[in-house]
Amino acid sequence: MSTRHLLWLALLPAVAASAAETPELQRAAGAPQAVGAAHTLRQIPEACARLEGMFTTNAAQPYTFAVVRTSEQCQPRARFVDFAKAQPTEAKGWKLNDVIRVPNASCPAQQAVVRVWRLPVAQKAELDGQGQSRIYLEEAKQQAAAGKIAQIPMFAAQMAVEGKACR
Repeated sequence: MSTRHLLWLALLPAVAASAAETPELQRAAGAPQAVGAAHTLRQIPEACARLEGMFTTNAAQPYTFAVVRTSEQCQPRARFVDFAKAQPTEAKGWKLNDVIRVPNASCPAQQAVVRVWRLPVAQKAELDGQGQSRIYLEEAKQQAAAGKIAQIPMFAAQMAVEGKACR
């Protein structure tokens, strides 16, 4: 084997790992956020939810984030589930959907990283003229009564703080 082939074989695990970390959505790092300022990380309209985060002064938990319902009138077409319970992996059919990076304005060496995972379902529903799948209440009630509840997509998010803590 040539040196070129050996080098390529040595790089394969690193290439595979970076491909597995490639999210469906590509975005640049967000704007630096001040400590104590709540900010929206991302909205997920199909789940009637938004991810909201905030840097804190607590060294043990420098960043907090929560899934917040966007509106009481919103009818979700997807569900947000607890990351720890779902334990999403590509092997289980989940897809890394988004990686959101938010720098700390008062500590540039530190950033919050939120990974959003999506579990798609096979859609056999027909799309309307707007390209949307519609769920009609009476049809859904009949299906539920018959025990034929369709699966819906799910989302899960995991947060981590990366970088050095500032004092």
